Amino acid sequence: MSETPDPRDADAPVTELDATGLLCPLPVLKARKRLGALPGGALLRLRTDDPAAIVDVPHYCAEAGHALEDSREEGGAMVWTIRKTL
Repeated sequence: MSETPDPRDADAPVTELDATGLLCPLPVLKARKRLGALPGGALLRLRTDDPAAIVDVPHYCAEAGHALEDSREEGGAMVWTIRKTL
């Protein structure tokens, strides 16, 4: 019997999305579109500089059921790590 890999594995594919320069609601809309094309368990690293993203990204993740695994400030932007639900 073969073991199914855990989709939360550190080897999960990571997709980068730079949404700097975009204002609400575009960062979340682009993240939603990109996540839709990814397999379950994949990671999206989203970079934003819109102040509204501090509210919008966590709210979107909660509503869509995706896991917001990390958020941090980096070089004047926020970097969000989102794991797509299965």
